[in-house]
Amino acid sequence: MRRYHRRMDTRLLELLVCPVTKGPLQYDRAREELVSRSARLAYPVRDGIPILLEEQARTLTDEELAA
Repeated sequence: MRRYHRRMDTRLLELLVCPVTKGPLQYDRAREELVSRSARLAYPVRDGIPILLEEQARTLTDEELAA
């Protein structure tokens, strides 16, 4: 299965907010995730589509938050 990175549309990123905190999201291209530092969650981006469901997000570690 071939995997490739899609660019996240910067205009879309400006409009999206964390569904939990309503705060800003940062795109982590390497992991293909949208990160909400305030909620300590990382939402997956699959095939260029952000999955902004809390139950699909992973919890960020203290080390990730410190970086």
